[in-house]
Amino acid sequence: MGKPDIRFKGYTDEWEQRKVSEIAIEKLSNGIMNNQSDDETGVKHINVINMYDTDKIHSEKLTFSNYDEEAVKKCNVEFGDIFLTRSSLKPEGIAEANVLLDSGRFVYDDHLIRLKVNKEKYDPFFVKLNLSGNAFKRQFIVRAKTTAFTTIGQEDISECLGFFPKKEEQQQIGEYFMILDHLITLHQRKCDEVKSLKKYMLQKMFPQNEQKVPEIRFEGFTEAWEQRKLIEVCDYVDYRGKTPTKTENGIFLVTAKNVKDGFIDYETSKEYISENAYEEVMRRGKPEIGDVLITTEAPCGNVAQVNKADIALAQRIIKYRGHIGVVDNTYLKYYLLSPEFQKILNAKSSGGTVQGIKGSILHQQKIIYPSYEEQKKIGQHMDSLDHLITLHQQKCEELKKIKKFMLQKMFV
Repeated sequence: MGKPDIRFKGYTDEWEQRKVSEIAIEKLSNGIMNNQSDDETGVKHINVINMYDTDKIHSEKLTFSNYDEEAVKKCNVEFGDIFLTRSSLKPEGIAEANVLLDSGRFVYDDHLIRLKVNKEKYDPFFVKLNLSGNAFKRQFIVRAKTTAFTTIGQEDISECLGFFPKKEEQQQIGEYFMILDHLITLHQRKCDEVKSLKKYMLQKMFPQNEQKVPEIRFEGFTEAWEQRKLIEVCDYVDYRGKTPTKTENGIFLVTAKNVKDGFIDYETSKEYISENAYEEVMRRGKPEIGDVLITTEAPCGNVAQVNKADIALAQRIIKYRGHIGVVDNTYLKYYLLSPEFQKILNAKSSGGTVQGIKGSILHQQKIIYPSYEEQKKIGQHMDSLDHLITLHQQKCEELKKIKKFMLQKMFV
């Protein structure tokens, strides 16, 4: 018997302990080998990869197999069936669970174990969540066998124990997590849509293939764009040289690892230099808010814009600052990120496994740009897309943290 830390109002009963075999209406079973179909006229096949969808098995993501109605009848896949993986490279990856909340013609993989729950007493979505929790995961790992892979069988899963409330409470909990999963999926989808739009606009708002105007342009702008070398329209600082001495804390050192898709990621890598060393390390030129960074190696061609003045810059980073009234820094950032410039950069890079470009070559590359006013509009538009991407990503992360916390507190 047991109770969770957080419950919906009105529920006070102890949860009852049950073996997995006791919540099933039949013995757990394996599926059949995938007989993949090249078209979509076959039977939908539930595969191992479908266990990693966040909320449920999405039938639209399933592949197709060449099986007849006899195979469909033999597998007898129904709404609410739960599937678990039989093997994993790592013990903690064993028995990943997901639930089918669709009806139709399905078969399932022989690398999966199917649990058909007693739906009169148990809510399938709640059971899936419970099986995915730490209490069951610890038991799966103990019972699994490890050689080249970690594997677990139907009998081992059947003997594992968990706590279950009355079905009404299960449904309340299941619905709560369904809403959370729906919101996570919604924000992730929105984020992906805006990322796709950004990618499209980076292609269309900058001239390509030596053209003088882009395919998409703001109303009121008709003049041909100018073309100059970077060194002619930007000031730069190349931070090549001796690697500065690192310290436990102090001034944040931005390395090539921190330079991402238009922004500085302060979490990927955390390195510091002492405040006393800052003036010497930055003697060639201190970064200012708005300056544009580009990596020259490991990786080559990543771009970011400085948003904090109190940072130091490491080797393999070049800092550009557009001439006032000629090249807007935000426009410069997105131009360097555009497929057209990245294609030029790739062609000019050298090296084997590690691609790189010399600063002397990079400075000579051409930048094409419109009037300063049009540059500002392009930069503002692209920044608004990045802002939307960040908002949706942050919301996703917040919801995932809430979900993780509630999974710990709403189950025994």
